Amino acid sequence: MKLMAITAHPDDEAGAFGGALLCYHARGVETSVICLTPGQAATHRGPARSDAELARLRRAEFAASCRILHVSHGEVLDYADAGLVRADMHAVVGDLTERIRRIRPHVLLTMGPEGAVTGHLDHSMASLFATLAFHWAGRSDLFPEQMAAGLEPHRTRKLYYSTAAFTLPDRPPVSPPPCSATLAIGPWVEEKIAAFQAHTTQAPLGEPFARAMRRFGDKELYHLAAVSEPSVAEAESDLFEGIPE
Repeated sequence: MKLMAITAHPDDEAGAFGGALLCYHARGVETSVICLTPGQAATHRGPARSDAELARLRRAEFAASCRILHVSHGEVLDYADAGLVRADMHAVVGDLTERIRRIRPHVLLTMGPEGAVTGHLDHSMASLFATLAFHWAGRSDLFPEQMAAGLEPHRTRKLYYSTAAFTLPDRPPVSPPPCSATLAIGPWVEEKIAAFQAHTTQAPLGEPFARAMRRFGDKELYHLAAVSEPSVAEAESDLFEGIPE
C-alpha cells in the first residue's frame, strides 16, 4: 500500500501530514512527499543571506524531516515560493501526474483549496494542482509523452484534503472543508513535533507548534474530496478504509 502527500513548502509535510505519514509507516505503508517549492520566500530565514542559500538550507531540512517521518521518497521541486499562483498550470500538473503514475499511490493527501488555516495562496494552488493531477493521472489522453516513456495511467483510490476544527482570526478568512475522517495520531505527536523542528530556519515557529500539538494535536482531520469508485461518504477513522490490501 502507498500514501502520497503533495505540499507547497518544506515544513508542510510535518505540520499538515506528519501524523498520517508516521501512522501509516508504522502499518507498513510506503509513503512519499512531493513538495512544490524550496520555500525560498519564507519570512524566517535563519542564517541564509540570499534566496538561493535559504532554498539550499530548507531542502536539507526537508530531507531531515522526512527521515524522522520515515518517508520512503521525499522530493522538492523547483517552483517559486510565493509564486505558485503564477506558475504554468500544465507544467506543474504534468510534473505531479508523472510522479503519481510512477509511484502509483493508493491514497493522496494535500491541503484544501482554501489554503489551510493560514489561507496561504501557495497552499491553495498546491491543492488545485494536486487535485487535477489526481484526476488526470488516470486518463490516457493526457500527457501521452509519459506513456511513450514507459509509464501507465494510474487511478489513485482516494483524495483527501487536510482540514481543521478552527480558523485563525489574524489570517485571511477561510472556509475549511468539513471533516469526514479523524485520524488518531497520539502515539506519534512527539515525532511529528521533532520533524517540524528539524526545519531549523523556521525556529521561531517551532515552540508554538510544539505547545499546540501537545495540547490539541492527538488527531489530524481530513476531508474526503474524491474517490475512484462512486460511494456514499461516511465518517472514517482510517484513510485506507475500503481499500483492499
